[in-house]
Amino acid sequence: MLNDQPETGVTAVTETAKRSPRNFLWLFIHCLVYLPFRFWCRTHVIGREHIADNMGGIMLVNHQSYLDPLFVAVRLTRAVSYLARDSLFRVPVLGWICRSTYVIPISRTAFRGGSIRTAMDRLEQGFLVSIYPEGTRSGGVPKTFRPGFLSLVRRANVPVYPVAIVGADKVMPKGAWFIRPAKVTIIYGEPLSEDDIAKLKSETDDKLLAEFIQSKVTDLYMSVAAPVVNKESGLNSKSDS
Repeated sequence: MLNDQPETGVTAVTETAKRSPRNFLWLFIHCLVYLPFRFWCRTHVIGREHIADNMGGIMLVNHQSYLDPLFVAVRLTRAVSYLARDSLFRVPVLGWICRSTYVIPISRTAFRGGSIRTAMDRLEQGFLVSIYPEGTRSGGVPKTFRPGFLSLVRRANVPVYPVAIVGADKVMPKGAWFIRPAKVTIIYGEPLSEDDIAKLKSETDDKLLAEFIQSKVTDLYMSVAAPVVNKESGLNSKSDS
């Protein structure tokens, strides 16, 4: 049984609860990036205790760089299954790596039936399934969330975690070919409450629901980035005057 966990609208975990496996390739990549990410990128984690350790879950994350999947998982001790655009699976070597590390192919324009079924299977196996609702990389404060993730949330009966990444856009900005030294913070939010889950499953205005989740992730983001954002806003205001 889980102890002292927030209410999430999910039934209590029993002895049949599962925890995602990690195969050799996953462990190899994890070991390969751990030290560089730990010290070169100075990764800092907040709220890791919110992630239930013995059941699947959905993580809704802002998207700042191509390295985000590694940042989200590098300080965890379990495998994370990501959704990534299907075109990556056609790239030699990279496609094999994706298939071998639990990545789920998804069309850039839609969250289709096959992807949903695979994601549901992964959740049943005890994986964390990570989704980037922005659909593309954005620097700074999270941008508009697309509502496609609601298809999975409405079918699943697992915790849903808002997650924010701060600083990954400084480590590898758009157009960059090399990783730069910078501090990256990953904030794992508390799982959504029973009322929040009920809202996502019962209400029909998908645009407003996506905005609701975006606000959850933005609040996490601003809890760390607010001083930087405010400073940059002040500089922009002066330059415009």
